[in-house]
Amino acid sequence: MNMNVIQGPTAADIHQVGAIGGGQLAWMMLEAAQRLGLEMAIQTPNAHDPAVINRSPDMQSEKKVILARIADAKATARLAQHCQVITFENEFVDLPALKELETQGVCFRPGLSVLAAVLDKLEQRQFLRSLGLSVPAFAAITPQDNPQALGFDFPLVIKSRRHGYDGQGTFILRDEVELQEFWQRFESDPTDIAQRFMVEAFVPFERELAIMAARSATGEIALYPVVETYQKQQVCRWAIAPVTLPSPTQTQIETLATKLLEALDAVGILGIELFLTPDDRVFVNEIAPRTHNSGHLTIDACATSQFEQHLRAVCGLPLGDPALKVAGAVMVNLLGFETAQSDYIEKRQRLANFPNAKVHWYGKADAKPGRKLGHVTVLLESADRDSAIAVAQQIEALWYPDG
Repeated sequence: MNMNVIQGPTAADIHQVGAIGGGQLAWMMLEAAQRLGLEMAIQTPNAHDPAVINRSPDMQSEKKVILARIADAKATARLAQHCQVITFENEFVDLPALKELETQGVCFRPGLSVLAAVLDKLEQRQFLRSLGLSVPAFAAITPQDNPQALGFDFPLVIKSRRHGYDGQGTFILRDEVELQEFWQRFESDPTDIAQRFMVEAFVPFERELAIMAARSATGEIALYPVVETYQKQQVCRWAIAPVTLPSPTQTQIETLATKLLEALDAVGILGIELFLTPDDRVFVNEIAPRTHNSGHLTIDACATSQFEQHLRAVCGLPLGDPALKVAGAVMVNLLGFETAQSDYIEKRQRLANFPNAKVHWYGKADAKPGRKLGHVTVLLESADRDSAIAVAQQIEALWYPDG
């Protein structure tokens, strides 16, 4: 294992952390920072973002909240004046401009080389393949390309190479008609169309899995229990833990997670999404160089949450215990299902009354279909998969009009 110390401030030096992004991930990181006795400043575009509105009044100063676009590197330079290390809530940054700040001594964790390897999904695929990891077959694609000539049959997957998240930018196409309809959407916006998309083989998976994996500035590694996720319209609806896997499959997942952390020289936490096929083959779907939706159940179900772990890693603190502290857990995303301004207090109360449930509400002012408004975690007395799925479905029935 690579145990080289990564250059930058030491744990004794770090008491202020900056975060680029102010959504729910930054808010949950802020809560973890307070428990660790750390101060946290954020750069975010909107005064109504969760990490702003959920702060106490004494933490609303210009030093603690910089209202600016995520990709505004000049704002990031101001952020750097108030912290010893900067981390990321999302990856949609101006990487060349941040590299200039890095040359001036600003410490980013994870390092910008990590972001450079994963921001473009095509380049991410190439990186994963260079490590010998199994990934779906892939290629760049343009409207002029015939997928069959590139070696792809229907159904196939087309993805935006940049800025795709929460199902946005992922399109499962089942025939030539759907492919032509897809390209027609972009006839009025042909900008950089030749570099915008990639095509992937559709993996006939049995289950979708994920693992959160953390590495500190000293090279210490902590792996969380594998979770099973369920996606609806390419957006995560629920996650359950633990997952019972054959021993070789469990070892394979832990090995690839460790390999990724060390190959990237990552400091912080990675969210690694996986496909598991009926014959127990594991494919890497995507990796995110930050805290991740599939790890939200760690807040209530694990000894150390993914948010605390990420901060421990970037601050050079010893990593915490990632183990489950309960027999099992299920996390259900509370997604918007309508366009409205509502706090859904009655629905939230019903969820809060569900046995062993903990509701996390992000405080977003507007609901719209697919928007993540909160999540609920239910702690379970057994690790039985069928029971966990039944609980997830009960929670869905309480929240979603269509169950």
